[in-house]
Amino acid sequence: MICAIVLAAGRSQRMGTQKLLLPIAGSPMIARVVDAFLGAGVDHLFLIVRPQDRLLRETLGERPIVCVENPDPNGDMLSSVRCGLRSLPPSTEWIAIAPGDQPALTADLISPMLRACQTVAGQILVPVHRGHRGHPVIFSARYRDELLASFDGVGLRGLLMAHPTEVVEYHTENAAVLQDVDTPADYDSARE
Repeated sequence: MICAIVLAAGRSQRMGTQKLLLPIAGSPMIARVVDAFLGAGVDHLFLIVRPQDRLLRETLGERPIVCVENPDPNGDMLSSVRCGLRSLPPSTEWIAIAPGDQPALTADLISPMLRACQTVAGQILVPVHRGHRGHPVIFSARYRDELLASFDGVGLRGLLMAHPTEVVEYHTENAAVLQDVDTPADYDSARE
């Protein structure tokens, strides 16, 4: 079973507004990311949200997702990752994690990554575009407990550093694995 955790509990401070609700090609940014993972065939998708984030939940309508509240949305990204990890079913074998502000991700990009993670020698798959690592990061559920207990201050990067021989780089010419939206300038670029 493959589960996705999409991180949507950030404060959007650099944007100045809830960026995940901003439209990209006619759809809210968060809907594009969620739909990419659902279209890629994940078994379950867990969306990590701020407490009482009614608008975000309403925007996603009837999609088959589980919203998980991060009780400490002012914490770092790892706090949201951990909320997702605690919510996963015991039968989870692989976990894909991505921020909710990567609207260029598509099912056509994610789907082969999900297939690759199950056939490569390593237990951690990270996409690489022109020498730079991005998201989604996909890893074996055997690292779940380690992430729950370790890597404060460094997050998923700590997992990659702790297990370099288990990391497989998935090289892609698709820059979407690096593109996130943090500022108004990023948003303008994403709409082009």
